[in-house]
Amino acid sequence: MAATFSGNAKAEICRSFPQKHCCALAQCFGVLLFCNNFTSEGIRIITECKEFAAILPKLFRKAFGIDFDIVPDLEETGKLVFQITGQKKLQQIMVAYGFDPVGILSLHINLPIVEDDCCKAAFLRGAYLAGGSVTDPAKAYHLELATNHRYVAREAYTFIREVLGFYPKMAQRGGGQVLYLKHSDLISDCLTYLGAPIAAMGIIEARLEKELNNKVNRRCNCDEANTSKVVEASQEQLCAIRILRQNGQFERLAPKLLQAAIAREENPEASLTELAAMMQPPITKPAMNHRLKKLVQLSKE
Repeated sequence: MAATFSGNAKAEICRSFPQKHCCALAQCFGVLLFCNNFTSEGIRIITECKEFAAILPKLFRKAFGIDFDIVPDLEETGKLVFQITGQKKLQQIMVAYGFDPVGILSLHINLPIVEDDCCKAAFLRGAYLAGGSVTDPAKAYHLELATNHRYVAREAYTFIREVLGFYPKMAQRGGGQVLYLKHSDLISDCLTYLGAPIAAMGIIEARLEKELNNKVNRRCNCDEANTSKVVEASQEQLCAIRILRQNGQFERLAPKLLQAAIAREENPEASLTELAAMMQPPITKPAMNHRLKKLVQLSKE
């Protein structure tokens, strides 16, 4: 399967493996709050990113010293599923994040887990790896984080504002919550912060390419419009000259107008600047335009 822009961004983020225990704990927290299922009954993480699948077991060992109960074969294609079902492991994880392992579980972002700046970045990396995606910038600008937990989404909304300096937008989708960005600059800043500067540069390059293409298209459209005006003006002038010939006025034209009329007849596609240079002596573009307009005016009288 060909790698997608979103998959490449995740693969790049996976190169930043947390070195400290607190960062591993924070990154796993982001993974769990934005993964497919995190309850006191079990944990289920589904991903199609092989790089994320490769580091996930190492991440949980570093954070908790535990292994997944179900691990996929990384040689498989498609969705890769990781599960933890053992109650002791689940209770250990719940306690690590300050949740009651036996009571009703109401998930939220436990701020002491993400107190340090390094842990803030690690948390958002985990959230993005588990529940994030970014659209190929050649098609659209869209980065999102999806979670099944409403309170987590609300707290993440404020958390992102405090960490990155801007608010994402929020929407509901299929019973879940989605935080998303639509502005190319914000998406590139976010990817850079997460540890994907190459993907961020891809966003910038795509935006510049689109701006350049739009500029070229506008220029072409403008040139085409100008060309149409020149052609229309030339046709009007040639028609005026024909009328002057038919009415016997052509030979009685003033020398300057006669010179202009002959030049236009012999050079129907020439521009005003080119015609002006043909006059003897050469004249300015406005002067040439005045002579041709005079010819049109005389044909209508």
